[in-house]
Amino acid sequence: MIKYIKKKRISILIVETTDRLTRNFADVPAIDSWILGKGDHQIHLAKEGCILEKNSRSHEWFMWRVKVATAEYYIRLLSENVKKGQKEKLSQGWLPAMPPLGYKVVGESGHKIHVIDEEKSQLVKRMFELYGKGTYSLKAIGKLMYNEGLHSRAGKRLSISFIHRLLTDPFFIGKIKWNNNIYEGSHEPLISSDLFDRVQNILSGRTAPYYNKHNMLFRGTFRCFKCGRSISWERHNKQVYGHCHFTPCPQKKWYKEEETERQVLSVFSGLQIKNEKLIEWVRKALKGSHQDEMAYRKSSLSELQQEHSKLQRRLDKLYDDRLDEVVDKETYERRFRQYTNEKEKTEDRMKRYSQTNTGYFELGMNLYEISQNALHIYQKADIDRKRELISLVFTKLMIDDGKIVYEFSKPFEALASAVKATNDSKVAELAGSRILTFEASKNGYIKPKNGDICSFHSTWLAFWDGFRSFRWAKHIDSLSFWLKQAKELNGLINVNSPTTTI
Repeated sequence: MIKYIKKKRISILIVETTDRLTRNFADVPAIDSWILGKGDHQIHLAKEGCILEKNSRSHEWFMWRVKVATAEYYIRLLSENVKKGQKEKLSQGWLPAMPPLGYKVVGESGHKIHVIDEEKSQLVKRMFELYGKGTYSLKAIGKLMYNEGLHSRAGKRLSISFIHRLLTDPFFIGKIKWNNNIYEGSHEPLISSDLFDRVQNILSGRTAPYYNKHNMLFRGTFRCFKCGRSISWERHNKQVYGHCHFTPCPQKKWYKEEETERQVLSVFSGLQIKNEKLIEWVRKALKGSHQDEMAYRKSSLSELQQEHSKLQRRLDKLYDDRLDEVVDKETYERRFRQYTNEKEKTEDRMKRYSQTNTGYFELGMNLYEISQNALHIYQKADIDRKRELISLVFTKLMIDDGKIVYEFSKPFEALASAVKATNDSKVAELAGSRILTFEASKNGYIKPKNGDICSFHSTWLAFWDGFRSFRWAKHIDSLSFWLKQAKELNGLINVNSPTTTI
């Protein structure tokens, strides 16, 4: 303020009271220097009936300093009371401020809490899911979510910095970050810890996606077979071409996007069982192999529950020891944090097991059913969804002299082998003659009456092993979309089957 007054050469300053002029004793020397400097400078304190100038009497200068000290005491006391209230609010598990988008404030003054906002929560959750796929940049997320209806509280488009702040806020998983400290919240989490951790890994990683206005179909998908570098895609005369930019690379050929896509479609068509009579057999084979998985998960969940009970007993004993002064305060706090963190991790694992235990078979069947319609749903999808389906099916895609070289993800690798065996002419003849049996043996596996189908029976069980060992974290949220697209085709899909998510 004093700099502004000096710059504008103001001689007389009129304020209501002293605390309207300053509440900081550190400002007093600067104000005094201005009053006593060159020129006829005055400060009029209107309500206090006081005028400070060079010729003011000593008691007026004294009262001026007393009023500044009083104003500073008042603001510090107010700050202490605010911090005390904030600390009390945090101890109850509530954020002492406005919650982020996706939540709203309810309750009366002094008893306000935060609950999920039904209107915006699904959009915020979708924002996390989209970024968790690793294919959208922050700028692309902002543009997409604005078009879908996610705006700021002022109705404006979310800035990149604001989106970054939302994606890094642990409030959405039930925790409160305040002054660089993390507190347990009493509000309901909006997303899972797995999704939040996945988003943080993408944000902090070197491979975080960036915005590109040229949204090519195979952008960041293919690599050069000769040198391993990424294939670049460019548009020339309404045609998209791909090529390797690496100068020392011996592969100089340019590839048409439509020809490359045609080869990808041929791979999708190879995942479909041609003989519809074998589909029920496949379902029963998968269901039989699911029994071992169910037993394993039940055993793991039991062990986690025992671990959780043990940690709770340790916390109870630690609390009693502290009351009896068996342990000191420092030891108590250190062990309390250790046991609490271990307990939280165990609870998260129990929650994941509980969520996935009942739906694992349905998820595997959904994957199989999607694969049977992959060609058709790919042709109906937009560019971003096509890239999602490609990343779901393949772990590696390369181009060698115009020909694609690929590696399936684990479940699709076994699935492709199983489909190849199932489409064999001998198997088709067996299916046509109805020699196949669909009854399960005592150990839960399908027992064929003819040895000719044993070769692909084990192959289908390998598909299930590949499915359950695959890391589905970044693919599960898009699996529901693909199943919905497959159902719309009314082909091999049971329309009443539920969409399973993890």
